[in-house]
Amino acid sequence: MSTLSSLRLLREPWNASEGNQSNATARTSSTWCQGLDIPNELFLALGLVSLVENLLVVAAILKNRNLHSPTYYFICCLAVSDMLVSISNLVETCFLLLLEHGVLEARASVIRHMDNIIDLLICSSVLSSLSFLGVIAVDRYITIFYALRYHSIMTLQRAVVTMATIWLASTISSTIFVTYCHSNAILLCLIGFFLFMLALMLVLYIHMFTLARHHLRSISSQQKQPTVYRGSNLKGAVTLTILLGVFFICWAPFFFHLILIVTCPTNPFCTCFFSYFNLFHILIICNSLIDPLIYAFRSRELRRTLREVILCSW
Repeated sequence: MSTLSSLRLLREPWNASEGNQSNATARTSSTWCQGLDIPNELFLALGLVSLVENLLVVAAILKNRNLHSPTYYFICCLAVSDMLVSISNLVETCFLLLLEHGVLEARASVIRHMDNIIDLLICSSVLSSLSFLGVIAVDRYITIFYALRYHSIMTLQRAVVTMATIWLASTISSTIFVTYCHSNAILLCLIGFFLFMLALMLVLYIHMFTLARHHLRSISSQQKQPTVYRGSNLKGAVTLTILLGVFFICWAPFFFHLILIVTCPTNPFCTCFFSYFNLFHILIICNSLIDPLIYAFRSRELRRTLREVILCSW
């Protein structure tokens, strides 16, 4: 994707001189450093599938009153974040195809504005996705270990305030990022936020599984059957851990790309890595495509409602 590219300013390091980039490229002109030529049609197809899947998840959660809880509202917001990735990808790809086939002619200023809009959507998506994954982890933690006080701790009002705060903060932060994207300090803040949220979720999940296994063993030693309630919560923790793992696999190469931009913009290895930005973009889109499948397969209630939505049995 050459003419218009999401996060175009992150595709190559801006703090390397043109001569240094040319020398680095010459030193790394081997076959594996040429990157991947991914057709726009593939981006378009993946974006469409992802958009439909996440729309179904949102519709299912809104339709089923049994899913009207803070946990599923947070999952719904996560699906909306994934939709932002799909929408930005579809807008970008359609714009590119129109340009390539001569249907549309655009000035450089128009393309620059389109880039900024797409950058803003994707940045908002990654920030909100990270935030909602963290909130979902905290929500699941409270559900498991403070079950009797859960409804007093995680009230609907607090959930709404949390969701509104995350969306507002993500929008403001993304605007700042796009405006000052040439600053290494901005990149370091984004990388630091990713590492902080990852560490927070890992600590919570490790604690959840450790204590959950301890409780299950304790109940078994007393010759009592584990409660369905705790079993369902443990299943929910497994689901959210899968979501975290998928998110890390799909987004880690992109954040490693940011780290290399800051640390070694002219290094031959880094230059090779930069050439695979399209692959990292595909992984980001795949993340928004895989998440709804995880919801459907891990939640019986959501799976049933999705079936009803697909069959239009409103």
